Amino acid sequence: MAQGRRVERVAALIRKEVSELLINGIRDERVHQGMVSITEVEVSGDLQHCKIFVSVFGEAQERDQVLEGLQAASGFLRGELGRRLQMRRSPEVVFQLDRGLERGTSVLGLLNRLEDERQQRGEVPPGSDEEPGGDEQIGSDEQPNG
Repeated sequence: MAQGRRVERVAALIRKEVSELLINGIRDERVHQGMVSITEVEVSGDLQHCKIFVSVFGEAQERDQVLEGLQAASGFLRGELGRRLQMRRSPEVVFQLDRGLERGTSVLGLLNRLEDERQQRGEVPPGSDEEPGGDEQIGSDEQPNG
């Protein structure tokens, strides 16, 4: 289990260092065209390969250019990681676009659209406490103590 913890620790350190390098170290203008955030870092068990998942806020063309810039800077990042983390061999860095946030946003958009359509038709969404045509509360048939 110590090996698994080491891999997790190295992944967390890589995430921290690459985040800092995204802000201060990479000079490629393509990388700075959109807002980039690292969503996940996967490191192989032998610490030789590192897959960094990034989310890019912006248009599709901007995302593609940011990803190209990150791939172009992967050699620089590999060298910096080796130097900063003082590893015997620094891992090969590969960037991959994380589309999870994009999918989540589209699902939320669909849910909102369905909710709007239901409200326009006067339907009550399932699970709500309201009943169509009444503002009565549960237990309203009870007589007050008096």
